[in-house]
Amino acid sequence: MTEIDRLRGVFRTALELPADYPVDELRYRGIDKWDSLAHMSLVAAIEDEFGVMIETDDVIDMSSFEKAREILGRQGVQLN
Repeated sequence: MTEIDRLRGVFRTALELPADYPVDELRYRGIDKWDSLAHMSLVAAIEDEFGVMIETDDVIDMSSFEKAREILGRQGVQLN
């Protein structure tokens, strides 16, 4: 499994989405399930999956799947 697929899986699991749900275009509050509580669960799941600590500013700034990908990239996670 590629790193980007791992991130997709984290999004699907944390947001309780079907296994085939397209997440690449997801945005915060773009679906009902991605509310503030789910956002914190998603951040924790990403940290656990990739062994990183996401800074508070990045938690606030993580407004989409693409932004999460960018944040992880800055943490040294290769998501090609």
